[in-house]
Amino acid sequence: MTTKEDRLLQWLRDAHAMEKQAEAMLSAQASRIVSYPELKQKIEEHLAETKRQADMLQSCIERRGGDTSTLKDLMGRFAAMGQGLGGAVMDDEVIKGSMASYTFEHMEIAAYEVLIATAEACGDVETVAVCQRILNEETAMATWLGENLGAVTQKFLSLDEREDASAKR
Repeated sequence: MTTKEDRLLQWLRDAHAMEKQAEAMLSAQASRIVSYPELKQKIEEHLAETKRQADMLQSCIERRGGDTSTLKDLMGRFAAMGQGLGGAVMDDEVIKGSMASYTFEHMEIAAYEVLIATAEACGDVETVAVCQRILNEETAMATWLGENLGAVTQKFLSLDEREDASAKR
């Protein structure tokens, strides 16, 4: 039988791996953006948040007597690397990257909702507070991306029609 405490630790490890994957994706994406300074800045800001989130999750895991899953972290980074390589060859990379980021943020939001409910069930108020803080940051990023998808798309379309500009990045 798996206890709720076991599930909390398992899901914290999953969230840590998810943040490591996000870190790799955001880093690759930010390094390639050229023509979209606002998007690049927002991604770089969220990258700093993401690194801090992974550290906060690791503290929760260690406080509960566990450690991070090296295999899950590596798998997440590998998946992010594949996504980055795939995006690099697309002629609409910034659009596909924005869509993927928007989707990924919503997966993170769902994960933190689950973690908060599980930590509450376990009486772990510290983990609840950490996950709520992270949830707020993920929600803010998802909202920003959603509010700016149209503007990024319009700029892409405008640049794409000009031969002298690189709309891709």
